[in-house]
Amino acid sequence: MLKRRTFIAAAAATLLFSSIAHAEYKDEYTVSTVLPSAFPWGQAADKWVELVKERSDGRINMKIYSNSQLVSGDQTKEFSAMRSGIIDMAVGSTINWSPQVPELNLFSLPFLMPDYAAIDAITQGEAGEAIFAAIKKRGVTPLAWGENGFRELSNSKRAIKEPADVEGLKIRVVGSPLFQDTFTALGANPTQMSWADAKPALTTGAVDGQENPLSVFDVARIDQVGQQHLTLWRYMADPLVFAVSNSVWSEFSAEDQELLKQAAIDAGEWEIEKSRAELDATLAGIKERGVQVTELTQEQHDAFVEATQSVYEKWTPRIGEDLVKTAQEAVANSQ
Repeated sequence: MLKRRTFIAAAAATLLFSSIAHAEYKDEYTVSTVLPSAFPWGQAADKWVELVKERSDGRINMKIYSNSQLVSGDQTKEFSAMRSGIIDMAVGSTINWSPQVPELNLFSLPFLMPDYAAIDAITQGEAGEAIFAAIKKRGVTPLAWGENGFRELSNSKRAIKEPADVEGLKIRVVGSPLFQDTFTALGANPTQMSWADAKPALTTGAVDGQENPLSVFDVARIDQVGQQHLTLWRYMADPLVFAVSNSVWSEFSAEDQELLKQAAIDAGEWEIEKSRAELDATLAGIKERGVQVTELTQEQHDAFVEATQSVYEKWTPRIGEDLVKTAQEAVANSQ
């Protein structure tokens, strides 16, 4: 009889603790993204929210705030806002988070990753684990990788086939000093501005060009603001990271942490596969609208690689010698 009472008491205590723990969950968690649902980036966030709600039977609810609206449009402040708990979760860009996590500049090193196999070799290997550890150390828990794609170069002036063609062009870049250094090395005039300001600047001619994944060029109809020259040079790729503020992450039970993580992994894999599969059709649509597309030969590509070596000399120590070496070895083994 005593054993039965003890069991009942223990069961009641467990239920009470569970209900208290559940009661501590927020009614709704904020999820920040830069791009909305029309873009693969936004679709990645949509899928994560959908899977979490479905798998938690509605216990965990997340609401997406796109266009960096939780940080007044300044996408470079997203990581800091999440670290401080202003933002609960995000599907964020390695570029935008790099000011706070120097290791993320790895992906912005020019011409490090020639293809998707190289991206996967880094994100799914030892280098990817080291980067996730660096993110975690700075107050945010990374859960999974997504993809924003290779960033290609467009402009309103001329076809770009060699470094000399870039000289003197005013190119809009994101708020990363590494991007400034890359385009400065090529003789361009890089101008930092948020994505919200970029399209108006292209419209007025305040800047001559920009660099972004093909999906962004296509959906945002960059060709309508004079960007009639597009060069496919794959100079860098921008993986996305599904993440949760450390303070928020600690509030979830171990089971719900696993639920959130697996949902992020599944959403990331879904988005990566989808965005890569759509790329050929996206490029065909861009060409049909009259955009002049230039694809570099190996010799032309090598000229850009040589022209940007100074970026490696400056940034490898900042990113971490060992991390860069590990990534380069992973890329070499993937080819």
